[in-house]
Amino acid sequence: MAVVDSQLAPRRNWAALAVTGMLVGLASGLFGVGGGLIIVPALVLWLGYQQRLAAGTSLLAIVAPSLAGVASYATQGHVDPLLAGLLAGGSIVGAPIGAWLLAKLSKRALQWSFIAFLVVVIALLFVVIPDRDARVHVDLVNGALIVLVGVGAGVLAGLLGIGGGIVVVPALVLLFGASDVMAKGTSLLMIIATGIAGTVANVRRGNVDLRAAGVIGLAAALLTPAGVWIAHALDPFWANVAFAGFLVFVIIRMAIDAWPRRREP
Repeated sequence: MAVVDSQLAPRRNWAALAVTGMLVGLASGLFGVGGGLIIVPALVLWLGYQQRLAAGTSLLAIVAPSLAGVASYATQGHVDPLLAGLLAGGSIVGAPIGAWLLAKLSKRALQWSFIAFLVVVIALLFVVIPDRDARVHVDLVNGALIVLVGVGAGVLAGLLGIGGGIVVVPALVLLFGASDVMAKGTSLLMIIATGIAGTVANVRRGNVDLRAAGVIGLAAALLTPAGVWIAHALDPFWANVAFAGFLVFVIIRMAIDAWPRRREP
């Protein structure tokens, strides 16, 4: 097992890694997302990591807060293992498809398409207010559709590095009528499987900074239960408003990355 620290150009800034982890923990618990959309830009833009090393480190770091989030949501009965298994199975199939498509499609066009998709999701969040007592009935048709959602999340992960939660949470709420808290707890359980599976491959390629991932993950795990508490305390409407605000952050971050840059002379 080779974890190559020679790829690490910058010296580790432990305080910055811990602050990043705390932000990730709150986001994971509150929104049911892994937090890669926070970790990767923080490592690349703030701490000077290479993109590939940042992505691999992020994938390992999200496991600990996802575990803490699942434990916190499960105490309230808001985790559905069957849904998470179907989603994870689909994402495992979709991720390599996304990686294959990455070499054939315009990443910038995909980014703007995904931004348009998120704008639609934000609009729908103000139309569909989830029922906190709602459960998803899984039959043959629903099960197949849920797997397809997982495949879509996996494809986007392979194409854009987008974690599954950003797709899975609104899909479960808007398409299948799940409660927002059930969608978030189930999303985090799926993310655990995705994070572990991806980390195995990244460790073999030396694309993980174990110490940095450990600091981020530990700091995040300590704050995740607070995010879960806030998610339960918020009225479903205001929970949707908060999630819409997070999606606006995602749109801005992705638009900055996708915006054409003037080439150096």
